[in-house]
Amino acid sequence: MGDSDNHSRLNKYDKRRKNTKLISILLILGAILVLILIGMWIFGGNGEEESDEQNEQSAETTEQEENTEAEDTEDDVVIDEGNDSQNDASDEGAEGENEDQETNEEASEDEDNDEVETEQVEPSDDNVSEAYTGNWDPVGTEQEGPHTTDYSDGSQDRIEIDQAASVATGLDQSNMATYWVGNDGDQQVIATVGNADQEAYYRVFLSWVDNEGWQPTKVEVLNELEY
Repeated sequence: MGDSDNHSRLNKYDKRRKNTKLISILLILGAILVLILIGMWIFGGNGEEESDEQNEQSAETTEQEENTEAEDTEDDVVIDEGNDSQNDASDEGAEGENEDQETNEEASEDEDNDEVETEQVEPSDDNVSEAYTGNWDPVGTEQEGPHTTDYSDGSQDRIEIDQAASVATGLDQSNMATYWVGNDGDQQVIATVGNADQEAYYRVFLSWVDNEGWQPTKVEVLNELEY
């Protein structure tokens, strides 16, 4: 009876000791697991916060770069628009000047055409293909006082006669040749002129107007040079 009780007590003691040991192990494992979870939460949270901060900083940097690029683009656009405006203004100014010049030239031509009225007349001989009179103005003169025509080359009369013949025929004086100048009566002359290429010849009748110079009165278009 006594041995049986002792044996029973020993068994109970061993079971209690084993249970206590198992509980201690489980508590230790649970504590370790809790520590691991706490560490993961602490270090994992910091990592996520750092990652979030890095993402925010990266986003801010990208936004700043995009804003800078947009500002540079706007500056370039403003500069280009300014250059385009200056170029457009310059082009418009040049076009305006050209238009004004053309308008002035056309107005001058119209005035000349309006001022001079020509009328066809009968040719004076067979060498004349066409003859016409006109209301040309005197070309002006530098001569003063009583006038006597000087027919010599280079004289003031010859210079002014050439000017009047150029006006009446429409020939450019720099491309006009004077073949003959002769007397046609009191204070009247006849000049035979043509272009330098010898393609057209004219007989021009002129009268002297005191203090105003030589005035063309009639032009005859010649078939061929007669002198």
